[in-house]
Amino acid sequence: MDIKSKIEALRKEINSHNYRYYVENYPVISDFDFDVLLRELQDMESSYPQFDDINSPTKRVGSDQSNGFESVKHRYPMLSLSNTYSQDELSDFCRKVEEELESSVEYVCELKFDGTAICIIYEDGKLLKAVTRGDGTSGDDVTENVRTINSVPLELHGSGYPDYFEVRGEILLPYSSFDRLNADRELNDEQPFANPRNAAAGTLKLQNSSVVAKRNLDCYIYNLLGENLPYKNHYDNIQQLKKWGFKVSEHVKRCSNINDIWSYVESIDKLRVELPYATDGVVVKVNRYDIQKQLGTTAKAPKWSVAYKFKAEQALTKLISVDFQVGRTGAITPVANLEPVQLAGTTVKRASLHNSDQITLLDIRVGDMVYVEKGGEIIPKITEVELSMRSSESEVFEYIFSCPECGTPLVRFEGEAKSYCPNQGGCAPQILGRIEHFVARKGMNIDGLGGETIVLLHNNGLVNNIADLYSLRHDQLESLPRLGTKSADNIVKGVANSRNIPFSRVLFALGIRFVGETTAKYIASHFKTLDAIMSASVEQLIEADEVGSKIAESIQDYFKDENNLDIIRRLSAANLQMSAESVELVSDNLSGKSFVISGSFILHSRDELKAIIEQHGGKILSSVSSNTNYLIAGTKIGPAKLTKATKLNIKIISENEFINMVSPSVDVKVNTIEIENVNNITQGSLF
Repeated sequence: MDIKSKIEALRKEINSHNYRYYVENYPVISDFDFDVLLRELQDMESSYPQFDDINSPTKRVGSDQSNGFESVKHRYPMLSLSNTYSQDELSDFCRKVEEELESSVEYVCELKFDGTAICIIYEDGKLLKAVTRGDGTSGDDVTENVRTINSVPLELHGSGYPDYFEVRGEILLPYSSFDRLNADRELNDEQPFANPRNAAAGTLKLQNSSVVAKRNLDCYIYNLLGENLPYKNHYDNIQQLKKWGFKVSEHVKRCSNINDIWSYVESIDKLRVELPYATDGVVVKVNRYDIQKQLGTTAKAPKWSVAYKFKAEQALTKLISVDFQVGRTGAITPVANLEPVQLAGTTVKRASLHNSDQITLLDIRVGDMVYVEKGGEIIPKITEVELSMRSSESEVFEYIFSCPECGTPLVRFEGEAKSYCPNQGGCAPQILGRIEHFVARKGMNIDGLGGETIVLLHNNGLVNNIADLYSLRHDQLESLPRLGTKSADNIVKGVANSRNIPFSRVLFALGIRFVGETTAKYIASHFKTLDAIMSASVEQLIEADEVGSKIAESIQDYFKDENNLDIIRRLSAANLQMSAESVELVSDNLSGKSFVISGSFILHSRDELKAIIEQHGGKILSSVSSNTNYLIAGTKIGPAKLTKATKLNIKIISENEFINMVSPSVDVKVNTIEIENVNNITQGSLF
């Protein structure tokens, strides 16, 4: 078997295992064996780049290249559904359909997923494009992000599919992935997502597909559109989609009348608390396509389909008290303590009150009977006070003015809803929170330093900030209660090993507000050294990927603090990694030149082009500005970058021209399209 055939066979085998695991939930090999196959394919593709394929299963990890989203016009409009909220309204829908047709019809009932709608286009059995709903007429091209979703087939199974067709479905974030994501965000002192729907929609629109890949989105398909479809009805085509490799809900049912439909609604209302993802209703559709066409649509919604929306589950309980929690950045979060109540399958005892504005808006008072709701929300929230049950002796709730831990007067920054304790160096929860963040696995990964041990060290005066960790001695540790020689050995060894942690993780571990793990990687890659970051202006900081003005100002505020500067000096003296690994220069042919990369290329991936630029002394910018010398343009170039480059009179070069700049003696023959035709390429790629 030749190399190309072996690569194609490996891809087919891996796609088959992905289908069994993510769609059928029936894996036939171990995770280890799967990883061996994937690694073999990665190695072969790396050795033989001429056989690269954008639909290879190795592309699931996504790219760290940032791209703006192009607008794509839908071939078939993505209409909304009319909503119903009662059995009577659902009966009215069926009655109107059958009166217009003067006959009974068959319906299909299915789950109404609570995620974000997606249109995915296939050509010759391969994923071509994925587009958001947008305004129903046009949406955003999020193809690179959707490619990272394991339940979306990159190549179809079986046969009999049209040469060109679309599927419609819902991008979801399962509860398990949602919980992990919010736990990470809270650890990084980032605002948690309110519900899986918001998290899924926000993830799908991220500019970095490698981050999307890590969030474990899922996708269920519920519609097929195109010419020459296998069947002339919705139900049979939905079943066919599964044979082609799509993930389709098992809870799809044909119904003959309103009684069947209502029985289905009631069964799903009971079942939904057990499902691993959020649902908020049931969708009812006329099954046959010819009847759908006969019924037609309004300007906004089809007449042959309707959604029944479940009511959000609520519970009435008593507000016992309100606690105030202090985060590692000093953010104050009020938390309601409730009389335990059953809600959506769990016992709820606490609910976040978010901030003082929310408390004032609801006029919440201790002793009130309050309604708590989950619905699509995972985090319980208080939605309303039952005023008819309020005691005549209740008192208006007064929000605190000083820190509940250290007594320092609270501050509230412009544009912020939360209040903050500014006493970073003397407020115990902030001190302990920053140390816990610093030693965590994604930070310095110091074994032996859990929350209880950090409290023990702090209470005994050994650790008051993160720099103190590097002054700990074995004899100090082993004499403490509950530690001893072995625990002391682990801590000393863990602290010593942390000196080898890469610079990007050191930067994340510092706990700079709004600088999460991914942002820290971009900043470290862009500036290379901590000194460069500390001396950068807001404008210069914004040049790094994923850094906006809010993050840039937070970074500057951190390094203006004398206590933080003292900690940095001590960490540097302790020999932590304060600079990124330097790139070994092959030449200085690109020295003093800055590049922006946009589009798809024939000989190299964008990551490879970035590496070449750095190896030859050049600089990579994430966006076109007056500081850009060259825009390297491939096919499907971002129109905004092209327009800005043209406006600023920045030279636009092809992949071939760029390679010749690097190595003028190398004759690289690339079958590229002239740059003056880039506008045509961009427009042609939309359809």
